[in-house]
Amino acid sequence: MKRSKGGSRFKVSADGKGIVSHAGTALLRELAASTGLVQGWTEALIDTYRLPPLHAPGQVLADIAVSIADGGDALRHLRTLRDQPRLFGLVASDPTAWRVVDKVDDTKLGLLRAARTSAREKAWAAGAGPDLSEPMWLHFDATLLTAHSDKENAAPTWKKGYGFHPLLCYLDRPDISGGEALAGLLRPGNAGSNTAADHVKVLDLAIAALPGNARPRPGQTDRPKMMASADSAGATHTFAAALRARGIGYSLGFSVDHNLQHAILATPEHAWLPAYNADGQPRRGAWVAELTGLLNLDNWPTGSRVIVRRERPHPGAQLTFTDIDGHRFTAFLTDTTGGQVPDLEHEHRGHARVEDRIRTGKDTGMRNLPFHAYTANACWLELALTAADLITWSQALCFTATLARTEPATFRYQALHVAAVLVRTARGRHLRLDQDWPWTTHLTTAFQRLRAAPWPAT
Repeated sequence: MKRSKGGSRFKVSADGKGIVSHAGTALLRELAASTGLVQGWTEALIDTYRLPPLHAPGQVLADIAVSIADGGDALRHLRTLRDQPRLFGLVASDPTAWRVVDKVDDTKLGLLRAARTSAREKAWAAGAGPDLSEPMWLHFDATLLTAHSDKENAAPTWKKGYGFHPLLCYLDRPDISGGEALAGLLRPGNAGSNTAADHVKVLDLAIAALPGNARPRPGQTDRPKMMASADSAGATHTFAAALRARGIGYSLGFSVDHNLQHAILATPEHAWLPAYNADGQPRRGAWVAELTGLLNLDNWPTGSRVIVRRERPHPGAQLTFTDIDGHRFTAFLTDTTGGQVPDLEHEHRGHARVEDRIRTGKDTGMRNLPFHAYTANACWLELALTAADLITWSQALCFTATLARTEPATFRYQALHVAAVLVRTARGRHLRLDQDWPWTTHLTTAFQRLRAAPWPAT
């Protein structure tokens, strides 16, 4: 049978008119303006200009953040917007964008962070915020970023690599896969994992990044309950004390050291209670117990408790020297009062999502720090966190069902990368989204919700 080639070939010509791609990215650009982020960043940098700039610095930085949200990981990817002037208008060139980033020193970075806090407050007030009647969880963790060329303050890492070791804090948003980026501190690659001073600094940056009505207030019962989680690198006396002083509870990974091993061996078998799966059902081969009374916790804040999970490793798993009697043990330190031990352990594990936040963050600009100067890379990190915020706010405010929960990489494909035809009429411009794109209706509704949101007055 002779194969027909007619169905697989089509005529190609270069005469399409008014066609634009990545049309959904305009939603994030409009969101950046609606939250006041563009204006706030412009006000933070405008005093660095002698004459009125052709490109407002806040718009330049916002465009970089939008390009990062769209999948860019270098300054040159700003051309995603610049190459479509019909849709995005006049967008700064790479040299112009670089000069704006180069103006951001430590002082200006603080002003950019303050402007992002103001934008978050407006986004939450418009409907993109979490439920403040539920406990809010702050997740802390560090990650390694490889530098493939010589960059200022890059250093060897503990994994035999070379680059940076930023410490990050995310607000857990179970309803949104990407989480909400609160704060990040760029550090050299040889920065310690359990540096308490850095954890406290990021904690204060994260609190400052929250709207005023969501910040913790020690001793005030009308404030939202807030918890902090981290792996064992965050379980230091200084960090735990700082959390207590700021009115934040904690659930921190706890190292299984020699003293804890002895406490485990001294724990009677009847003290071990069945652990839960993620669905709340008992997990076969896993148990939990509280070992607080068998440990000296005098150096920790009053009320600290240590809870240990014992579990049979899966077939083929290699045990380590901290594993006892053929079981694998993990522990955490918490100051939560009351509650059943299995429930506390289930809650701790359920909020151990910061690795997913960092993974999606690396899909949103954090995989690469593109500049040589350290301050410029610190600005890029702030822009990457902003990109994560823009995606989070748009999902919470403008989308429902799957698109409100999907991870950034999938969200970009489904919502941002749709093609459209831009039509100019006597009444203005009309963006006609591809009617055959499966998520066109969702994106159309998203624009309507964004423009109908009750934005607070500037």
